Amino acid sequence: MISVLIVGKGNVANHLLKAFRWLKDISVLQIHSRNLINIPSADITIIAVSDDAIGEVSSHITNPFVVHTSGSVSMEALQNKTRKGVFYMLQTFSKEKPVNFQEVPFCLEATNNDDLNTLERLAKLLSEKTYFINSEQRKALHVAAVFANNFTNHCYQIAAKICKTHQLPFEVLHPLIQETALKIKVLSPKEAQTGPGIRNDQQTIQNHLHLLDSHQQEIYTILTKSIQDGY
Repeated sequence: MISVLIVGKGNVANHLLKAFRWLKDISVLQIHSRNLINIPSADITIIAVSDDAIGEVSSHITNPFVVHTSGSVSMEALQNKTRKGVFYMLQTFSKEKPVNFQEVPFCLEATNNDDLNTLERLAKLLSEKTYFINSEQRKALHVAAVFANNFTNHCYQIAAKICKTHQLPFEVLHPLIQETALKIKVLSPKEAQTGPGIRNDQQTIQNHLHLLDSHQQEIYTILTKSIQDGY
């Protein structure tokens, strides 16, 4: 039995809590990061708070092994005086959307091999996708994830706005979005690239720009140039 304390009440913390509660080999508790008086003891204390709060929150924790869940913050940002680690899940977490943890990659780091093995054992109760990744590698992975997820989702938001402006249902794009995601499982992103940018269809590009507002035009132009520069 592994005892786990989750510090935080956000999306990551709540999804982890729900997942751990289903596991018979885990004893789990959750506290709010603003309630750090008389912290319950645990084998592993998982800090799931905003990046800027990790140092301050961890400085109040005396439990033997403390980890955070951030992709962009180094392990050394933890200010506890005990053992340190990272338990980073490479996934997007939203409040109302369930997460299939079996498909979630866990990126693990610790100050010694015994703790790393403990984190791996904990992660494998949820997923077979576990990776040993150090702080510098994780920072690079996190910025790659921002491009792959956050920026992509922002493009979905722009596409939805364009659809709304022209009285089109956004769900018409759902099959295209799904196929784009599935395609890169069998092709590299470079091989999968299509569209007027890579074909250098200048007439189509100009027609598109005339349909967009100034902000959308700026993004379209930057992305089109980036595509063309890449080929």
